[in-house]
Amino acid sequence: MIHLLTPLDLKQLDKLSAGDRVLISGTIYTARDQAHLRLVKDFNLAFKLENAIIYYVGPTPTKPNQVIGSSGPTSSYRMDTLAIPLMERGVKVMIGKGQRSPSFKAAMLKNNAIYLVTTGGAGALLSSKIKSYKVLMYDDLGAEAVHELVVENFPCFVAYDLAGNSIFKGGLE
Repeated sequence: MIHLLTPLDLKQLDKLSAGDRVLISGTIYTARDQAHLRLVKDFNLAFKLENAIIYYVGPTPTKPNQVIGSSGPTSSYRMDTLAIPLMERGVKVMIGKGQRSPSFKAAMLKNNAIYLVTTGGAGALLSSKIKSYKVLMYDDLGAEAVHELVVENFPCFVAYDLAGNSIFKGGLE
């Protein structure tokens, strides 16, 4: 098990290999399809993209006595073309589920970024690892707004590492 802390020290990423189990603690940001469309055009952000971790999630409504609603990952391939300009602006880690396109993977290698996956269908468990959250940008998008999450021991696997190694076989590879 490897512990990643934010703010990221890029030396942490050098040590990761496809298949490694990772626990993240610190601040990460959420963004899905609609937020990505805005982020690629917006250069006046409420957070720094440099060395950021973006989690592809749209939390469900928060119930009483919860910090946040269920927070499982969404399919990542939908963000592929929009993630590329964000990596070019400094995003280093993306978290979602499923495989990515060859163009995404090439951009990831070029920009020294990695892709992590977490378990789909485990939104309730994942939300228990979120200690606080707030809406940062695009409140009008509801669950797809950009949120700042403070996480503790948020579980992931390295899907694509800095060398381009992958946990996936076949498919989009």
